[in-house]
Amino acid sequence: MSLEVEIAGRKVGPDHEPYVICELSGNHNGSLDRALAMVDAAANTGCDAIKIQTYTADTITMDVDRPEFRIHGGLWDGRSLYELYQEAHTPFEWHAAIFERAKKRGVTIFSSPFDETAVDLLAGLDAPAYKIASFEAVDLPLIRYAAAKGKPLIISTGMANEAEIAAARDAALQAGADGVILLHCVSSYPAVFEDANVRTVPDMMRRFGVPVGLSDHTPGTAASVAAVALGACAVEKHFTLARADGGPDAAFSLEPAEFAALVRDCKDGWKALGRAHYDTLGSERGSLLFRRSLYVIADVKAGEPLTRANVRSIRPGNGMPPAELERVLGKPAVRDLARGEPLVWDMVG
Repeated sequence: MSLEVEIAGRKVGPDHEPYVICELSGNHNGSLDRALAMVDAAANTGCDAIKIQTYTADTITMDVDRPEFRIHGGLWDGRSLYELYQEAHTPFEWHAAIFERAKKRGVTIFSSPFDETAVDLLAGLDAPAYKIASFEAVDLPLIRYAAAKGKPLIISTGMANEAEIAAARDAALQAGADGVILLHCVSSYPAVFEDANVRTVPDMMRRFGVPVGLSDHTPGTAASVAAVALGACAVEKHFTLARADGGPDAAFSLEPAEFAALVRDCKDGWKALGRAHYDTLGSERGSLLFRRSLYVIADVKAGEPLTRANVRSIRPGNGMPPAELERVLGKPAVRDLARGEPLVWDMVG
């Protein structure tokens, strides 16, 4: 297994800038024009990829009036699964236009398929990767079908235990996926920070031997940046043009300016990690002048002893290090020393 995966020519892994995925989800609110405007706005944020979801209400659930088909609690309390997915789905006939708009804007686009017909549609659009949603992480036949297309799979792991995650990873790799990326995820909408547990990211990388990122449903950018600091190679976050416009996922989605900040903060955070070292950096060399050093603070005649009254540690740093003070005290000056001269060894007898 490898800690690096390539998506549309972009390498994704802990040794590369975090791969930021902008999830459009159902926030198009039933309008293709809005969906295309979202692609444009997403492209402007600097994200690495745009993701949509490929299903219909009939491919993901059934239209039946039974208690288990109704949502209890949370954002969608009281709604039936069929009603929710009927509202949120991105029609199959929109996909070509959405993919074309992303291509025109120079941004990678792929999707989450929820059944084999969705995989086939995406394959026909030459999707460079497939995203398996948390709720489908246990659907090994779907994972195998998508993996057989020979593209990378990104698998969210919300609710999945260790054995289920391993089974999903193995199913993908054995069926022909060109690499697997796992996303730590909390399947709560929105998720609270106390449940984010982003320390899971490096642990998953050790346990499963593949790149690991974060699918983030918490507010703002803090959890994503924290995950990047812990080694997350990818971040997925939901996107909307404006939360005030509503939409199935609007409450836990970022607006354009916020998403641009997410991209910037994740990538700057990754750059700031750097490496562990204790050497003076090139950018610091100009500041060395402002360290403390030993200076003559009162005129000293040749032969007079150096004392605390005529030598002191001050800024700037042109003299000998302050640690040498005890060694020079009491020693004679070899020549006349003027107030303001940096003290160096050839001035000391």
